[in-house]
Amino acid sequence: MSRESEQRAYEAASITVTFEARHCLHAAECVHGLPEVFDPTKRPWIQPDNATADQLTEVVRRCPSGALQYARADGGAETPDRPTTITRSPTGELTVRGELSVDTPQGSQAETRAVLCGCGQSRLQPYCDHAGPCGR
Repeated sequence: MSRESEQRAYEAASITVTFEARHCLHAAECVHGLPEVFDPTKRPWIQPDNATADQLTEVVRRCPSGALQYARADGGAETPDRPTTITRSPTGELTVRGELSVDTPQGSQAETRAVLCGCGQSRLQPYCDHAGPCGR
């Protein structure tokens, strides 16, 4: 199953925001950054018409896991951070930002942001799913 098939898309005229729930680690960068767009108490919980494309891209890029992505109607795409950075949390998970190629059981995935499992207990290898001690 490809990553794209597990994403839900939320469309506005200027931007489409996609969300992949199984990659979400609940950092809440989206909810804190644009609560008028990202509201888990509403349905749909993502309402991209409530902000500009520039505001949305800035907040979506804060999502450490890459569960949130965007595609701008003007063709603007996320530019990977350079240089690529890897940060280990105190519990062991690895937050990676940059131009990434992540090997998964489904094949290689191009990413710009990911949180990778550092303990080996994730059911979503190589991504962290908070199943083991590195995600707690």
